Amino acid sequence: MQHVQDLEDLIRTIPDYPKPGIMFRDITTLLADPKGLKKAIKHMAKPFEKEKIEAVAGIEARGFILGGAIADRLECGFIPIRKKGKLPWKTIGQEYTLEYGVDVIEVHEDAIAEGTRVLIVDDLIATGGTAEAAAKLVQRSGGKIIGATFIVDLPDLGGMKRLSDLGVESHALVSFGGH
Repeated sequence: MQHVQDLEDLIRTIPDYPKPGIMFRDITTLLADPKGLKKAIKHMAKPFEKEKIEAVAGIEARGFILGGAIADRLECGFIPIRKKGKLPWKTIGQEYTLEYGVDVIEVHEDAIAEGTRVLIVDDLIATGGTAEAAAKLVQRSGGKIIGATFIVDLPDLGGMKRLSDLGVESHALVSFGGH
């Protein structure tokens, strides 16, 4: 069986994507490896197994893949956090800043009952803008954020610190320096 550190070897690095100077961390190669995927899900959920998580909020799109599996492992529900206009019912949204503008993520207005204990899940945290918006959305919906979990952290971009500043306990399985 693999060790968590070995998961790093299953993540493909694509230089200069989507633009020159960026080292893109592609987890699709990890997702395709049955033992690697199982190990990733297990270790993403592990810090929160005793926290009585009531719902996993997965951030579109890879957070859906990971979040569904983690919700199953933690025996709780799953809440999709989607890009604006993708959910069919009444929603509430949260803006966040992108490199070249502003975007919005949304959740159904009735998805999170007051006081629901929520774990935020995504594949990677970089600057933390999307994760921070997800955290604010969960809080505005009445949820109590128990933590956030990721496969990859890009610590040079400060996303984990950004969540920590919001009081969100966060974990990542591997980290890569640079951008």
